[in-house]
Amino acid sequence: MFDQTPERGGDGRAPPLNVFGQPLKPCSVEPLTGFYRDACCNTGRDDHGLHTVCAVMTNEFLRFSRERGNDLSTPMPQYGFPGLKAGDRWCLCAARWQEALEADAAPLVILEATHQATLLVVSGEDLRRHALLPS
Repeated sequence: MFDQTPERGGDGRAPPLNVFGQPLKPCSVEPLTGFYRDACCNTGRDDHGLHTVCAVMTNEFLRFSRERGNDLSTPMPQYGFPGLKAGDRWCLCAARWQEALEADAAPLVILEATHQATLLVVSGEDLRRHALLPS
């Protein structure tokens, strides 16, 4: 799954493809998201959390995440993290999104911006049922 081609420098990143096998679209520039802070839910060998689900934050999910020990709402300027609010898009860990799904707290997802590696953890059917339809 992870790219080792010399053209890409063998940086260990997975090809930037979404769950449809098409080029991965950006998730969010404001706030800037992604494990690599490149606005996309890209992943690679060093992304042990698999931050690949482009999700639209809800108050319910932010509360759920805080209760699980990952406070995404509180700004942490020392890390360049503005804190998230409902309506923000963010690259979530696939396992955390699955956990939220099982707790009936899963946020909607942007399929075109969700990396295909997510399918290693989350079913395509569950993602489709929680997809924000393009406008």
